[in-house]
Amino acid sequence: MELRHLRYFVTVAEELHFGRAAQRLQMAQQPLSRQIRELEAEIEVQLFHRTKRTVRLTEAGKVFLIEAQKTLQQANQAILLAQRTQQGDRGELRIGFTSAALNRVLPQAIRQFKMQHPNIQLVLERLTTNEQVEALIEHRIQIGLLHPPIAQSALRLETLHREPLMVFLPDSHRLAKSQVISIRSLSQESFIFYPRSVGPVLYDQMISFCQQAGFSPNIVQEVFPQQTILGLVSAGLGVSLLHASACAVAPQGVVCRSLSELTPELELAAAWHPEQNSPSATLFLQGLQHLPQV
Repeated sequence: MELRHLRYFVTVAEELHFGRAAQRLQMAQQPLSRQIRELEAEIEVQLFHRTKRTVRLTEAGKVFLIEAQKTLQQANQAILLAQRTQQGDRGELRIGFTSAALNRVLPQAIRQFKMQHPNIQLVLERLTTNEQVEALIEHRIQIGLLHPPIAQSALRLETLHREPLMVFLPDSHRLAKSQVISIRSLSQESFIFYPRSVGPVLYDQMISFCQQAGFSPNIVQEVFPQQTILGLVSAGLGVSLLHASACAVAPQGVVCRSLSELTPELELAAAWHPEQNSPSATLFLQGLQHLPQV
C-alpha cells in the first residue's frame, strides 16, 4: 500500500461518488475504481458499500478514513519539514564564539536571525579560536566567530569587525581619571591576562605592543574567562589590555581608557568549512554581512 492509495480512498470517501472523486484527482473513473478494489484486497477489508446509485462507507471504512487522514496529514507535515530544512527554515545550527563576539556582534546577529528564522534552533558554545578551528574541521560546529590568523587553510574566513586594544584599570588607579593613557605609563604595572593557549593572537599583540613601547609586561595572573580578568582588575590586583568591546561588560570598579599610541586591532571573523553547505548556516552568514557596523 502506498500513500497514493490512501489519497484515492480519502477522496472517494469525501465525495462518496467515484465520478466526482476522479475529477478531483484528475484521473479516469475506471482506474480509480480499480485502485480502490486493489486497496480493499490488499488490506482484506471492504471499505465501501456500492450500488448502482450510491456509494457509502462501511463501518470499517469509517475507521480507516480517520486513520488514513491522520497518515496523510503526517506525511504532508514530514514533506513540509524536510523542504523547510533544505531551504534553511528549520533544523539546528551550531555556532562557536569568543568573548569578543559575545560582547558585540553575536547578540545582534542572534536577534536578527531569530526574528527571520524562528524555527531554526541555535546551539551556542563559547570556545577559544583554536577550539573553534578544531570543531569546524571535525564538523562539530557549522560557524565559528573567532580571531584570525589561523593555521587551518581549509576554512573560509570573512572579517566582521576590528577593534583596538584598551587599558582596563581599577577605578582607584592613579591614571583612572585620565581619558587617554600612554602605554609607556604602564611599564611598572602588574598585568592580568589570558593564558596564551586561550587567546594567542591577543596575547602576542599585547606583548609586542608593550615591547615596542620599551618594556616587557609584568604578568602576575593568567586567567580565563574575560569576566575573571575584569574581576581581578576590579579587586586591584593589576591592569589589563583587552579589546574595546569589553568596556560594555566591565563591572563596577573597573574603568576602560583609550591608549594614545596606535594600538593593534583585534579582528573578529566568521569561519566555516566549505564542505558544510548547511542552508541555515548560509542564512546566518548572510545575516552577519548585513549587520550594522559596530
